[in-house]
Amino acid sequence: MIKMIKILIVDDQELFREGLFTLLSVQEDFQVVGQAGNGEEALLEVAKSHPEIVLMDLRMPILAGVDATQRISQQYPQTKVIVLTTFDEDELVFDALHAGAVGYLLKDVSPEKLFEAIRSASRGEYYLLPTITAKVMAEFTRMPRISKKPFNELLENLSRRELEILKMVSIGLSNKEIALQLVIAEGTVKNHLTSIFNKLDARDRMHAVLIAKENGLL
Repeated sequence: MIKMIKILIVDDQELFREGLFTLLSVQEDFQVVGQAGNGEEALLEVAKSHPEIVLMDLRMPILAGVDATQRISQQYPQTKVIVLTTFDEDELVFDALHAGAVGYLLKDVSPEKLFEAIRSASRGEYYLLPTITAKVMAEFTRMPRISKKPFNELLENLSRRELEILKMVSIGLSNKEIALQLVIAEGTVKNHLTSIFNKLDARDRMHAVLIAKENGLL
């Protein structure tokens, strides 16, 4: 039986919402459970339909996307927000991620990348395009060091394959893309990532990359 991913579309442009609804509805594992024209409507829809994924525009009337993302993340932690917007200004990217978004996509993204982002978020993974990842990593390099482990211990703990996968994560590749490049199963990539997180005491993909960069592993 196919696991259905329940999706809420939030955008102030009705024509864009309808087009996105049509695009998503042809995927057999997607179920669009609602639409909203601003962040306030989005909160009401989340409470009513309990979507697993919210596709969130940022610049909307009444309640903007960043504020709505923060409130959804706090009140409904099981619901994951993916930003889908026209804008990629650094401040918007960082504000959205700090608010709890697990993905950040631009509206000119390919349908395949959008589908992959939704499925990745459903699996509990972050999904950022390489251009967005570059912005995040540039910001991370200006942050204080956070690793509690010495460099030599980190280097010794990670296998050559784990370092290879971590480098691919750092440039924004998804699990599927990593698996294709390394000619291994996607589940094997996930197992390697779990091992990496444990060895680095990392919470998630971005945290692992930050620790690795701060310690000279990348």
